[in-house]
Amino acid sequence: MSKYAQIFDSLMTAIVVLDTKLNIKTINTAGELLMHTSKGKACNKPFKDLILGTESIIPELRRALEYRQPFTRREIELQMPDQESVTVDFTANVLESPKGLLIEIQPLNRLQNIDKDDQTLVRQETTRRLIKGLAHEVKNPLGGIKGAAQLLDKELPDSDLKEYTKIIVSEVERLSLLVDRMLGPNKLTGFKPTNIYKVFERVIQIIEAESPNRIQWDRDYDPSLPDLDAEEDQLIQAILNIIQNACDATQNVSTPKITIRIRSARQFTIGAQRHKIVLKLEIIDNGVGIAPEMIERIFFPMITDKPSGSGLGLSITQTVLTQHQGSVQVESKPGSTKFLIHLPFSQSRMYTSMGTS
Repeated sequence: MSKYAQIFDSLMTAIVVLDTKLNIKTINTAGELLMHTSKGKACNKPFKDLILGTESIIPELRRALEYRQPFTRREIELQMPDQESVTVDFTANVLESPKGLLIEIQPLNRLQNIDKDDQTLVRQETTRRLIKGLAHEVKNPLGGIKGAAQLLDKELPDSDLKEYTKIIVSEVERLSLLVDRMLGPNKLTGFKPTNIYKVFERVIQIIEAESPNRIQWDRDYDPSLPDLDAEEDQLIQAILNIIQNACDATQNVSTPKITIRIRSARQFTIGAQRHKIVLKLEIIDNGVGIAPEMIERIFFPMITDKPSGSGLGLSITQTVLTQHQGSVQVESKPGSTKFLIHLPFSQSRMYTSMGTS
């Protein structure tokens, strides 16, 4: 198998080679990622010990070996060692020399996400046009808000209260810059090394200024990750839109909680581009969840289930993340909604801004 190792490692499909005792002889890079292990640790271990939930598959593997008959099972659910459930297509091919089985495991979750990324292109153009019109309406009130906050700051005797006016002024300036970029034809040239932890802490500060101590924040950060190339103001806005929705979803929860998990993922494909390593962000709330009829449409502009919502927040988020060559997906059920974001650490090319027509 050694002469095929390089070919196997280049595949996105997980490849596992088993001997006649159903022990692992080798796995490719995608297999290591899927099973959260290394080739060295996996080799010579029973297949059933590394992928859980294979009780119904093991007898079929034995029959395939005995009768030399390959088989395929579509859309079966396997449990990974970290308890993550993955829906896959599972194919067992018979090997003659040496005797054994070559297993192909294709995660369907990833393919579905890639398809969804491709389908967003038309929506992005619609969103850009809507945002450009909205930006014109927002521009003038921002100046009035900033001026009022500055006047209020001069009148406040308490320095602690002035901290709030500083946040108002700072946020207005950030939004004004964001609106200018929406309206202008310039390309996104403001990419710079950005600390993702500072982005989230800024967002939390904004939320806390509006509703102090209401949300229980669970910060699950990997402190070893490097900075990523990003337009910081736009990234703050994209994350803020998601977390504001999470806050709204937890309004009637007795103990509202938002978990922010920051990790990396290796050999990950976004759209049509495969990256050696990307940033993986999870934002999880314990709110009411998103209605099933809304889940496939929440990133469309002007779609919202909130009486006072504009339906633009998540659409803007998706546009910003796409401009950063990233992707966003959502999973939801009552009591748990998770937004999953993947972003490359470096930008290989620049995108035009949301205001480009």
